[in-house]
Amino acid sequence: MEKMWSGRFSSGASNLLDEFNASIMFDRKLYQEDIEGSLAHATMLAKQGILTQEELEAIKKGLAQVKDEIESGSFEWKISDEDLHMGIEKRLTQIIGDTGKKLHTARSRNDQVAVDFRRYVLRKNKEISQAIKALMEVVLEVASKHTETLIPGMTHLQHAQPINFGFHLGAYLSMFKRDIERFESSYERNNISPLGCAALAGTPHNVDRKLTAELLGFDGVSVNCLDTVSDRDFALEILFNISTMMMHISRLSEELILWSSYEFGFVELSDEYSTGSSIMPQKKNPDVPELLRGKTGRVYGALVGLLTVMKGLPLAYNKDTQEDKEGVFDAVETAELSLEILKEAIRTMEVKAHNMESACAIGHLSATDLADYLVEKCGIPFREAHFITGRAVAKGEELGVDLSKMKFKYLKEIDDRINEDVMEYLELRHSMNARTSEGGTASQRTKEQLAYFKNYLQGE
Repeated sequence: MEKMWSGRFSSGASNLLDEFNASIMFDRKLYQEDIEGSLAHATMLAKQGILTQEELEAIKKGLAQVKDEIESGSFEWKISDEDLHMGIEKRLTQIIGDTGKKLHTARSRNDQVAVDFRRYVLRKNKEISQAIKALMEVVLEVASKHTETLIPGMTHLQHAQPINFGFHLGAYLSMFKRDIERFESSYERNNISPLGCAALAGTPHNVDRKLTAELLGFDGVSVNCLDTVSDRDFALEILFNISTMMMHISRLSEELILWSSYEFGFVELSDEYSTGSSIMPQKKNPDVPELLRGKTGRVYGALVGLLTVMKGLPLAYNKDTQEDKEGVFDAVETAELSLEILKEAIRTMEVKAHNMESACAIGHLSATDLADYLVEKCGIPFREAHFITGRAVAKGEELGVDLSKMKFKYLKEIDDRINEDVMEYLELRHSMNARTSEGGTASQRTKEQLAYFKNYLQGE
């Protein structure tokens, strides 16, 4: 019998069970974390007198060889070994003999996998945060060039008020900053060591959990072993954080798709990040943002899948949690690729400022400014001013002219209290720059916001 747990069994597992039960073909991605965890565990065992110094050195040398074999591609991963823990331990024992069998003293696969997977997720929290910052730097660079470029600000996908394009992109900088903060918060909350919890109740061996935590870069050790070996909150958190980040990416992608259409014509994606049609030679399709929008649903599925796995599990460890890794691995890879390709698509796109500004002359974007004028200059109550402005918009529709370009005489006919200085209020750039409240779209306020994000990215 070659199973390391097979002492209690009188017959071997079926090939079908091996195939169904094994995780080794995907959890081998954690080999680095597993070997590092074993080195820390062995170091602690030697310090506590459970291993001799000679045994520790043999284990270190053997694990170094295992790592070299894995990275060179010569390591043989076998489904019959079930998981990477057993595969690595079995190969270690083949290399150094019975000393390899001592490595698992005071340790269970339950706390072992909890360490490996947790450290992988923590590492990815940091790497994804850095990738978001790289995307933010590109968005910030584009935004900084367009703090004076007018674009229709919309609600309900209808023209609402004139804003500048830098201000619009600043909204996504705000979203991405919150994404980073979620990843960072999750890292801090979950950076605790499960090692030493063993199967569920701790171990009678004289272990030093704080030492292994320190060796592995954890801030401390977990409080309750029963919770620790079955806890997958850290995995759920990274899936939620990725899902929220991808939702933000999907919103930006949707706008890129709209903006790159003939109807908008606000941006043109580069040939490097566009595709064509197999039948219509004139087509230039925004496949990158479309795929980003679609992949958002993919990571949502991973989150809902793991939530469903965890919702009915009694304490402590259950084999169900073997289903935790593939969804996380896929979501992480999707997030990393999505951030990189979105960064490049934005970096290489052409911003068609003239088309953006021309679109602002459609839809009476300065209507609110007329209402504000009536309140401030004429002393008219806002509700009455709102009604008068509505009549002015109706007149513009009748004349086929935008409110920002309507002749003064028509406004005077609507209400005799309106004076000629109203024309300045209705000018689109004046309208945009009039919104000087903190967080507003005025060019100077936009520049302040972008300076804030620049300082944040520089760690100031």
